[in-house]
Parts: sequence; structure tokens; C-alpha cells
Amino acid sequence: MPASQIFRDDLLAGKVAVITGGGTGIGAFIAHELGCLGAEIVIASRKAENIEPAAAALSKRLGRDVLGLTCNIRDPDDTAALVTKTVERFGRLDILVNNGGGQFMAPAQLIRKKGWDAVIQTNLTGTWNLTRAAADGWMLNNGGRIINITMMTRRGFPGMAHSVSARAGVEALTRTLAVEWAPNNILVNAIQPGIIRSSGMKNYPAGLEIARAAQATIPLQHLGGCDDVSWLVAYLASPAGRYITGEVFAVDGGKQLWGDAWPIPSADPLPPVVLDASPWEE
Repeated sequence: MPASQIFRDDLLAGKVAVITGGGTGIGAFIAHELGCLGAEIVIASRKAENIEPAAAALSKRLGRDVLGLTCNIRDPDDTAALVTKTVERFGRLDILVNNGGGQFMAPAQLIRKKGWDAVIQTNLTGTWNLTRAAADGWMLNNGGRIINITMMTRRGFPGMAHSVSARAGVEALTRTLAVEWAPNNILVNAIQPGIIRSSGMKNYPAGLEIARAAQATIPLQHLGGCDDVSWLVAYLASPAGRYITGEVFAVDGGKQLWGDAWPIPSADPLPPVVLDASPWEE
């Protein structure tokens, strides 16, 4: 079995992890890392063509069976079935990584109701559906770790008003559940990936060109790797994360602290600067 580059191989032995969107991109790296650390792995996706070959390849790489299941996270019955099948197969569910989601790039004025509703239902409602299923099906009685993968929300995300709204909602949910479910020993955290060189970039027109140019707006001056996200997931899922809950971690090379990625036309000419007088002065 391959070894983790930074953690001991048996760190998560005896644990069971469910990763949505686990067949591609960041989700596949998370599944691989947690599997390398000894966890039993369940990966899920809405598309069988993504999950079946990924489960087979990961099983071969880890040297043990990885369970691949199709699941539409928008459907509460599907998410409940995913949890039931996991517990029936492995007897427990210790780690839930809500990585599944989807969006498209568009200026806000071009987002139609159908597109808005689809992104909110997938990224926010879908996360809630599976989180609630995991809680009801195992974690409220046994504890666990929930790790939500969101996006850069701190400065907004021009071009993705629908998705940043949904992801900010997930982060608010993260903080809320961390308090409500603390007595149940459920730890809930979120991770904001920055611009990561994942296969998901292929889903966007000119994605590679945009990403290449975006490096100049990142203080570290390069893109992040999928491992940068998966290693933090592993840390939060491990004993090292036992006293961390309700936090939102950026893995973005400092991107949200600096840089401009959305062009704003300059006023021509710029308006004069007139200092405000006191309200009692004319």
C-alpha cells in the first residue's frame, strides 16, 4: 500500500470515511490520502461513470476494497441510503467529507432561476441532506468528524454569485452545527480551497489560461495542489484535530488577502475629492 508523505500509515486505522465527489479532482486525492492512513473508504458521486473506475483504481492502489456508490445529494432518500449502505458494510461512519458540488461561471445578471436553484440545491441543500443523514444514521449517537469543502468566500467571488452564496451558507452551517452537536462529540469544520490545479479546471472554458494568469494574484505566486487540501482534511479527521471545531480554513496561498481577479472599469475622469463637512456646517 502506498504511504502518506506526511502522516503515519495507521493514523486512521479502524475509521470509516465517506467522501462525496470522491471520483475526481480534490475528492479523489482526499479519498486516497485517508485510505493511505488506514481508513475504510466510501466514495460517492452522482455519475456512475466517475465513481466506478475511481473505486476500482483506488481499490487496486490501496490493496483493499473501496466502496463506490452513486448518490444524488439533492435527494434526501439517496443520502440516507448512502449512509445506510456504509454502516451496513463497515459497521460505522466516522468521517464525512462533503466535497461534492458543482457550479458554472457567469456574471450575476446572466444567472437564470434554473441555474441559481440548481447550484443552491447541490452545494447548500445537498450538503445539508448528507450531513443530516450522517448525523441521524450514526454520528448523533456515536460522534464523528464532518469536513465541508467550500470555496473562497471572504471577499465574495465575482463570476459565481450563486456558488459563493451557497458555500457561505455551508460555512455558517458549519459554525452552527459545531456548537449544537458538540455535546454529541461531532466536530464540524470547513476548508476553503483556493485556486487548485485539479482536474475540475477542465470544466470551465479557458480554465487553464485563467488559472495560469491568476498565479500573479496569489502571494505565493503558484497554484495549490490537491494534496494541500487532502492533507488538511487528514489532519482534521485525525486525533490531531480533536480540539478543533467550527473553524473555516483557507488553503489558498494567501489569495484572499491580496490581489484583484475581477476587472472594474475605471471612471474617466475620476470624481473630485470633496471632504464632508460637519452636518451642522454648510
